Amino acid sequence: MQAPTVAEHGTDAARTGTAPFALYRPHGTVTAVGVHDRFDSATDAATALRDGRIRSVVGALPFDPDHPSALTAPRELCRSSGSLRAPAPALPTIRITATLPAEDEHIDRVNTALALLRSDSVDLAKVVLARSLVLTAAAPVTPESLLAALVAHDTAGNGYSVDLTPAGTRFAGHHLVGSSPEVLIRRVGDRVTAHPLAGSAPRHPDPEIDRAASETLHGSVKNLREHAHVVDSLRSSLSPLCSELDIPERPSLMSTPQLWHLGTPISGRLRDPSTTSLDLALAVHPTPAICGTPTAAARDLIRELEGDRGFYAGALGWCDENGDGEWMVTIRGAVLDSDGTALTAHAGGGIVAESDPDDELAETTTKFGTVLGAWGVTK
Repeated sequence: MQAPTVAEHGTDAARTGTAPFALYRPHGTVTAVGVHDRFDSATDAATALRDGRIRSVVGALPFDPDHPSALTAPRELCRSSGSLRAPAPALPTIRITATLPAEDEHIDRVNTALALLRSDSVDLAKVVLARSLVLTAAAPVTPESLLAALVAHDTAGNGYSVDLTPAGTRFAGHHLVGSSPEVLIRRVGDRVTAHPLAGSAPRHPDPEIDRAASETLHGSVKNLREHAHVVDSLRSSLSPLCSELDIPERPSLMSTPQLWHLGTPISGRLRDPSTTSLDLALAVHPTPAICGTPTAAARDLIRELEGDRGFYAGALGWCDENGDGEWMVTIRGAVLDSDGTALTAHAGGGIVAESDPDDELAETTTKFGTVLGAWGVTK
């Protein structure tokens, strides 16, 4: 089998080949062309990369590390600087056809979690609970068209598309498509960066109300505590891997068109330059931002209340032969079935003892706005 190559975006192969992966970011775009090998085990992929059997790997990690990954060693990894913009394509009508679970049941799940969080006998400080919407397109859509609409709709130009086929029969022909604002981990040389987001508030079209909402978020004890769980977890995971680690004492504000977020820019320097971006992603995933804390207790409760999340709240990204790469948290997206007409979108929110169930439901509704707005979804 021919070894994959690394190329600049715009080669003939990039224009004509099948793309199992694309990640659009403000600072650059990475796409993959063709398939050299596939891996449902992230550990096997990391070993093959380290041994030089593959030159790059792209794809997605599931929420649950015990479940199959969807990783591809492409024939060609194509990179460009800057975000690639194009007009939003015309999409067929896409409607919401099911809510899973019903809104009342989601509130019941939040109340179940709150009872545990407020109990002195349970070791649980935070859990992230999610719900999903089933969307149906009037005619088949492609992951490329959905991605283009998301990138055009996002002010920062974020977007991703991943072929989930490597994860096995259940995911054959399925694609994960979305627009995540959250960097799980990035490696360039020996420099490591992350930008966790936890704690949010909805945007408002009135500038004064919007500004007040951001200031309230920045001073919210509940949201600051929720955010601190995430930062503490990343500090714990990265400290053994980094000789230097710079973490601001207080989070700053960042925004998407739908939400204000608390975010903390983290930077460090690797102890061992052989540690790849994939190794780093495996070391820090899942963070309390999408799971909870303690991790094991939160994951057990999510399994009990939600079942299998699949690739929602996992990670997606790329790693080249030098170990450089970038992995995003898999949020603000949906899975497109192989028939091209059925999509399942997820949205979640972090629950702590001070949470209000109605507010948590409203937060998921706001987060769905990323995909619903970009795709013109109607009820």
